[in-house]
Amino acid sequence: MKNEYVRDWMSKNPATISPKATLPEAHNLMRERKVRRLPVVEHDKVVGIISLTDVLEAKPSDATTLSIYELNYLLAKLTVSKIMTKQVMTVSPDTLIADAARMMMDYKIGGLPVVDGDKLVGIITESDIFRMVVQTYKD
Repeated sequence: MKNEYVRDWMSKNPATISPKATLPEAHNLMRERKVRRLPVVEHDKVVGIISLTDVLEAKPSDATTLSIYELNYLLAKLTVSKIMTKQVMTVSPDTLIADAARMMMDYKIGGLPVVDGDKLVGIITESDIFRMVVQTYKD
């Protein structure tokens, strides 16, 4: 694993979302693409990241007294910019996998956008690192 780089294991061309998108749009995109996090991109720059946990925590409790119509109205007005993490940690394609894994472990995050300069080129997640470990150390 010493010579493994993010560029070799990252998911290229990740699904992204605009900060102006609504919470339901983010949730639907995550379901469609089968991902748990989306880099938030504006003018070709990463301005945030939103996870499935963020989306689910932003939804109202089942104990709410609001009607389904009121809930849908409120959710349709809630934008990604309101719930995304704005201080995004990123890595470059030339980052060692061990360094990316250490960052994820130290900061308790499940994925890191991969940027080349300011341009988003991929995302490296826990699943990508698990895939690398399995393929590297299989019998």
